[in-house]
Amino acid sequence: MKIIIEDCRADEEESITIRSKGMDEATLQLIYALKTKSQRIVGISNNKTVMVNPKDIYYFETVDNRVYIYCKENVYEIRKKLYEIEEEFKNTEFYRASKSVIINLNKIKSLSPAFNGRLEALLYNGEKVIISRQFVPALKQKLML
Repeated sequence: MKIIIEDCRADEEESITIRSKGMDEATLQLIYALKTKSQRIVGISNNKTVMVNPKDIYYFETVDNRVYIYCKENVYEIRKKLYEIEEEFKNTEFYRASKSVIINLNKIKSLSPAFNGRLEALLYNGEKVIISRQFVPALKQKLML
């Protein structure tokens, strides 16, 4: 891989161009890293606004028409719908695991079979998240299982 860095003029917008023979997993990971490096998500906890780095998020979940961000130790409410989050993080390590959950694949410690063709994901923070059977085939494909 060849890396070329060019200085741009002060009046030009900074940009990154990726030339690739195909969109493989490594290319998607690079794009994800670039997209989320400076990106922050606004969460709310105890009437305080908190900026959350996407790499710290374990999963998003909808409960009673509210969407929550689950991190290692903290939970924040977010003022977005789950489908908006799914679109925002398309082609990243965030994966729709059920109608109410989007999970960060980098935070999965292990996967095990669950009842009715579902999978249970054990996360590094000790929490367990169920992956619905309708989302299992795409997950297996994404993880190359």
